[in-house]
Amino acid sequence: MSTEKRNRFRRVLVTGALVLGVAAGSYGVAAAASGTDTSPSSGTTPQTAPAAPDPQNPWGGQRSDETPLTGDALASVKAAALDKVPNATIVRVETDADGHAAYEAHLVKADGTPATVYVDKQFNVVGVETR
Repeated sequence: MSTEKRNRFRRVLVTGALVLGVAAGSYGVAAAASGTDTSPSSGTTPQTAPAAPDPQNPWGGQRSDETPLTGDALASVKAAALDKVPNATIVRVETDADGHAAYEAHLVKADGTPATVYVDKQFNVVGVETR
């Protein structure tokens, strides 16, 4: 094969690889933006619905717009939540981005029912949501 043909072949090969890479990357970005699951474990059908919540964590994972509490704020919100819902198990305590209150405590009541206790900045319970 002549040098010119070899160079042309390499250019075609490199161009094809670049086009394929850009196409695959664009598909990945589009799939991520749409929330579909394109992982090999998902099979051939994209999965758009979230998985069923864990019975011990029915609220799902930590949201990126809510911050876990620490220190005195954590202790105060826990105390207020457990005072309102005795014998419950605290699962997570964080800021509340939904506007119900300043803070929220996710917990599981003694009967297994999930609940969220909303607490204001003065550590007063302003609401309880059960499911």
